[in-house]
Amino acid sequence: MNATSETPKSGLDLVKWLSVLVLLTLMVAANYIYEFSAVEKAASIVVLVGLAAFIAAKTSKGSAFIEFAKEARTEVRKVVWPTRQETMQTTIIVMVATVIVALLLWGLDSILLSLVSFITGLGI
Repeated sequence: MNATSETPKSGLDLVKWLSVLVLLTLMVAANYIYEFSAVEKAASIVVLVGLAAFIAAKTSKGSAFIEFAKEARTEVRKVVWPTRQETMQTTIIVMVATVIVALLLWGLDSILLSLVSFITGLGI
């Protein structure tokens, strides 16, 4: 985004971000201070993170992120995904190419090892 297309920041955004920070800090502190059952911990984490996300979504940056996510979802729907057969064929080609390159490197390594052993006379 360039400077002209950004939404102007409001003074209320700072309050919203501070409240998000307080909620998340409260969640972490309560998790360490109080002994909750697993269900209570999970429920409180879901509620507090959900509330923090809701508040963050109401800021200018949060709104921009939501708009970006919607556009990304639209673009993902436009993608032509490969069929199962195309995926399997591509996977097999990659595996065969990997094995061929591995064998070539192993052969080159063996040749170089023999050559160095011959030159140095160590007989490794």
